[in-house]
Amino acid sequence: MAILDLIEHPDEATNEIVHREPQNSSGEFRLGSQLVVRESQRAIFVRDGKALDLIGPGRHTLSTQNIPLLTGLLGLPFGGKSPFRAEVFFVSMREITDLKWGTPQPLVFKDAEFGMVRLRAIGSYSMRVADPQLFVTQVVGTRSSFTTADLDDFLRGVIINEVSDLLGTVHTSLLDLQGMTRELADTARAALSDDFTRLGLTLSTFQVVAITPPDEVAKRIDERSGMGALGDMRTYTQFQTAQAIRDAANNPGTGGDMTGAGVGLGAGVGIGQAMAGSLRDAFAPQPPPVNPATGAAAISCPNCQTSIPATSKFCPNCGHNLAPVPVTCPKCGTENSSTSKFCTNCGAAVAAPASAPVTPPGGVASS
Repeated sequence: MAILDLIEHPDEATNEIVHREPQNSSGEFRLGSQLVVRESQRAIFVRDGKALDLIGPGRHTLSTQNIPLLTGLLGLPFGGKSPFRAEVFFVSMREITDLKWGTPQPLVFKDAEFGMVRLRAIGSYSMRVADPQLFVTQVVGTRSSFTTADLDDFLRGVIINEVSDLLGTVHTSLLDLQGMTRELADTARAALSDDFTRLGLTLSTFQVVAITPPDEVAKRIDERSGMGALGDMRTYTQFQTAQAIRDAANNPGTGGDMTGAGVGLGAGVGIGQAMAGSLRDAFAPQPPPVNPATGAAAISCPNCQTSIPATSKFCPNCGHNLAPVPVTCPKCGTENSSTSKFCTNCGAAVAAPASAPVTPPGGVASS
């Protein structure tokens, strides 16, 4: 096996976090070999399965002077040039950005306005390695390469669990959640900090991009907001009827398509019946007012405005005669109804009396 005199990893992949040299197994290094570490990297020197040193950026010579822990592990039977088997882990220290997270299944949310609803949440985050030696020993192990894809499923599960717990403590409406995404993101980032630190990582940023209900819930919300914009249910029904008539007029069906014509005709009949019912309800005569004390139909006395039974002939409060007083035509003497303005016989103008004489039962009439 060839002895490695220069150890480096200049071609780091975009999603790569850790790379081991050599990749297939441990290699033979000679004392005095050169190790080159880039600014964005840290190197962990491992011999016989033990991490000896964490090496920073620069060019380093593998010797007992530059790597003190080699002392005692290496004999010098060949004048300091003895090869030994070891491996180097190059750890990327750059910030890894644009990592995505999202809920594969909707989360149950207790909405203050809509009750129990299901929500989907999506977002992004960025992280970097804070403790290279801890990350390699606790997460990477002996793998020759470790990428963000190897961590994706695990970190997504940790994030979703924390977001689900966080939403369970929020007692508001989903309509207000979108305006709280920044606050939710800051709270989630603080809660996730310990989980990332335990792996030797640092959670740099965390964003909640959107919190949305499923399509069927969104449709119900759209319908509700549309009804709120239109007004009451009656107005909404009239609006739907008008839309149906317009659609039927724009798609009357062709002569060759009897099925389409039949459907259009049936829809037209149904729409006509619905509109007739709406108009009948709108213009139907209203029942007379009801006396709240007796529950019977009531009228208002024209003299004192007291609410009295509709069958009364005299007002029980002021004694006003409620019988209609005929109006006599001054020209021909014909008696006309109390509401007449012109004589039904000669057409002359007649004037109704200002008020009927008040004649209490068994008493004398008074004006």
